[in-house]
Amino acid sequence: MKSKCVSGVLIIGLSVALATPARAKSLQTTGDEAVAAVAAVVAAFVIVVTLVAVHYSKKRSVTGCITSGANGMSITDEKDKQVYSLAGNTADIKPDDRIKLHGKELKSKGADKTLVWEVKEVTKDFGVCQP
Repeated sequence: MKSKCVSGVLIIGLSVALATPARAKSLQTTGDEAVAAVAAVVAAFVIVVTLVAVHYSKKRSVTGCITSGANGMSITDEKDKQVYSLAGNTADIKPDDRIKLHGKELKSKGADKTLVWEVKEVTKDFGVCQP
């Protein structure tokens, strides 16, 4: 009987010790951690969206007149007047034609740092360039 009483007293004592009320300070810390976690997720989302937007906003087409020179064919962009040497699929491209090319700008590997346009396809052929 004595051991049952001691066990009961220990159980009650342990229950009272473990059932301490939550302090407001610990709730505030948990709230601050939740706010920090949400802010980190939002910041990561903004960074990913920005990187995707920058990637897909890169120039994908160029329109202008084709010229032939010693280094091959080139195109002068009508919008920004940049001159690009042509590389890639240039089989359907003729000098003195005004065309729209789909492709991408490449880094020049030469010492002269000329801009290079890698042609994927001719999007539209407008005919002969007008002077």
